[in-house]
Amino acid sequence: MTESDPENEDETGGAIFVISDGTGETAAAACRAVMLQFSTPWKLRIFGSVRHPSEVRRIMALAAEANALIVFSLVEKREAAELLREAQRYGLATVDLLGPLIARAAAHLHAEPRHQPGLLHALSDDYFHRIEAVEFAVRHDDGANLNTLYEAEIILTGVSRTSKTPLTMYLAQRGFKTGNVPIIPGLDPPAELIELEPHKVFSLDTDAETLLSIRQARLKSLRTSPFSKYTDGKTVRMELDRARHLCREYGWHHIDIGGKAVEENASRVIELYQAALTDSA
Repeated sequence: MTESDPENEDETGGAIFVISDGTGETAAAACRAVMLQFSTPWKLRIFGSVRHPSEVRRIMALAAEANALIVFSLVEKREAAELLREAQRYGLATVDLLGPLIARAAAHLHAEPRHQPGLLHALSDDYFHRIEAVEFAVRHDDGANLNTLYEAEIILTGVSRTSKTPLTMYLAQRGFKTGNVPIIPGLDPPAELIELEPHKVFSLDTDAETLLSIRQARLKSLRTSPFSKYTDGKTVRMELDRARHLCREYGWHHIDIGGKAVEENASRVIELYQAALTDSA
């Protein structure tokens, strides 16, 4: 059994435990996509390579202490049954990501599933490439490690709270080496960003009212004063205008993220990136 470090740690929020007989990456990605729809604080713990009932029991005891939502992807009937028994004993809610789909597919195909753990992430070049992309995204989040930013396939930029990090991580899950660099009021963009090929850079934009609402919610969740330049309407509009000017000046792609899910924005970024590669070929 392996456990990742908790993500989005916030003792005031809800907990989600991902339990998988593989890496847990697919279930975790599904949880992250869902939780983008909520402003409620939350934390995620991932337990991978869970392949024995005793491991299930230990994790479920921890989940009971945290009153966690259980999201599991266990293909072995023995471990899945043990998890459901423990969940009922502790009164915990569960979501089975694979069981219903496997059963429906078996009925449709008139075939018996193999019930072999870990098949989804069998070691392959594609799998290792995606892992490398995720590691790159973590190292190059929020303007970190600018000296190796040139290695990225895609770079996102924009003012604060324009969903740079969630979109970065989603693109990395798709296998694109992605970094992001914030546009900070009063500071010039770093030379490492300006010197990149324009087709690699995507400037994320939204309307001032939406951004104000997001920033106000952010300050509220941090329990800090809602009155600051960060949430001043005039200042926010100036930030967005400056970001749009920089986008035009340096020939970056413009992405309006307003009212769209992360999946939609990622599809648009990938479409523009691949079109630019085709044009330059």
